[in-house]
Amino acid sequence: MNRNSWIAELLGTFFLVFAGTGAMIIHDQLGQTIGHVGISITFGLVVMAMIYAIGDISGAHINPAVTIAFWIAGLFPSRQVVPYILGQLAGAALASFFLMLVFPSHHTLGGTFPAIGTGGAFAFEMILTFLLMFVIIHVATGAKETGLMAGVAVGGTVCLAALFAGPVTGASMNPARSFGPALVSFQFQHLWLYISAPIIGAALAVFCCRFVRPETCCNGNGCDSRQNASE
Repeated sequence: MNRNSWIAELLGTFFLVFAGTGAMIIHDQLGQTIGHVGISITFGLVVMAMIYAIGDISGAHINPAVTIAFWIAGLFPSRQVVPYILGQLAGAALASFFLMLVFPSHHTLGGTFPAIGTGGAFAFEMILTFLLMFVIIHVATGAKETGLMAGVAVGGTVCLAALFAGPVTGASMNPARSFGPALVSFQFQHLWLYISAPIIGAALAVFCCRFVRPETCCNGNGCDSRQNASE
């Protein structure tokens, strides 16, 4: 495996958590100066920036659920799944640790907590991640989020989800994004939800893709101009 790939995933996830949860912390600590819309835009923009920065290197998954979904689709080699996920988790944890050093009085560090019942929150996160992965797999090239419009499409989807679902569940859609703050703040009570629901939602998006795209899609053979990244 190319070492540059998992390092890129570590850095990409670091900046996702640093900017996204950092905006949440600054909003809380400095008189709500950013606002919900600002936080949503921050998450969308940092995802877009990372896709353009590392999409050609690692594919800019920056999300274990996305990595697993690409693997299920047959577009990502098995031997790279664990290193990618470890890099993503490490990047998220490092970002949260750095934010803790800067804002030691903030108790949640931008963590994700449901504002509704567990069942509803699970369904919300699963559907949100389904939407995100459904967009990703249709704009990606193989298992890489790259290309002129990929950053806009994926970043826009993240922003959209955060705008309307952020107050409900935090609109995580990303086990690593929830893992970092939970680990550093020692608040694990809802982490299982933010790990399992996104993975299930992303996997369902792959299976749905097989019904709405040509027969060769999402089964390891690629779609149209896509190439199988595992070859």
